[in-house]
Amino acid sequence: MLPRIESAIEKFNATREQYYQSEEQQEKFALDKIIGSSPVILQLKENIKRVAKTEATVLILGESGTGKELVAKAIHYNSHRKDKPLMIADCSTITPTLIESELFGHEKGAFTGAYKRKKGKFERANGGTLFIDEIGELDKLLQMKLLRFLQEGTIERVGGEEVIPVDARILTATAVDLKQALEKKEFREDLYFRLSVVTIHIPPLRERKDDIPFLVDHLIKIYNRKNFKGVKEISEKALQLLCGYDFPGNVRELENIIHRAVIQANDSEITAKDISFDQLIARKPFNEQYYDLSIKDFMAEREKEYIIYQLNKHDWHISKTSEIIGIDRSNLTLKIKKYGIKNRIRNPTEAKV
Repeated sequence: MLPRIESAIEKFNATREQYYQSEEQQEKFALDKIIGSSPVILQLKENIKRVAKTEATVLILGESGTGKELVAKAIHYNSHRKDKPLMIADCSTITPTLIESELFGHEKGAFTGAYKRKKGKFERANGGTLFIDEIGELDKLLQMKLLRFLQEGTIERVGGEEVIPVDARILTATAVDLKQALEKKEFREDLYFRLSVVTIHIPPLRERKDDIPFLVDHLIKIYNRKNFKGVKEISEKALQLLCGYDFPGNVRELENIIHRAVIQANDSEITAKDISFDQLIARKPFNEQYYDLSIKDFMAEREKEYIIYQLNKHDWHISKTSEIIGIDRSNLTLKIKKYGIKNRIRNPTEAKV
């Protein structure tokens, strides 16, 4: 892990000045908002550029917090529809009884509270793009209506009889496994194939740790501006903490951590004491390498990870760390020797007692 972290930090320091375009350019070109230069992100950008120029439906897959909406925006703003509307519908945040009206619109009197005609997101996206997030939340009736649109290019408002032609490109996304939903007959197979003409996978942050320094620098600038702060940099110790963490909440979690750190920082630098994971270490994603371990070895591995995390967080202050994690100082010292834990922040002989 250490060589990888050091490599990421060195790469960041070497290219920091050349990496970022102006904020105006970032606003204009949405593709540049996808921060990172790791191979997986460079490939992701290539895939976006390739598909953006087409009219293909795109299914965007990725864990929560990886940036699926950001990818959808990049596809739209790099397409020939970029000057037309981009409408976004998140099926996980809309009351199930209202999803149909939100997407397809309704006529006056269609249901209680429908006091006037309303255009849905399909009509409002005419000429542009409609991005439907968490597509797996759609019930079977709405899946059928979406399939009909993809086949015929027309919709009907709730409570209406008029067939309305709509020219909108469809992008969808989900954090769940739609193939499992297919097996359970919860999602229509014909709709799945219509939506996934092109599939784009967004890698989780733990698979592109080389990008963490760039993301951190970008986020510091954002939250400096929002909170009237003057943070200019992050210490290497703090950066090592971040690069050594697996981020179950992905970029969204990193954003939360940096937002809090910018507010906590007393001067122009974020230090290790400003980094707080809210005890999310307990939610660290399960690594498949653990499947071949005995329960005893598995518990040892997780204990080692926890001790490393706490030592780094508390600047390798042995007494303080032992007090916080609730074991004797001598016991902690034995565990450090047992697991062969090396001080990654300073020379081990300089560790505080």
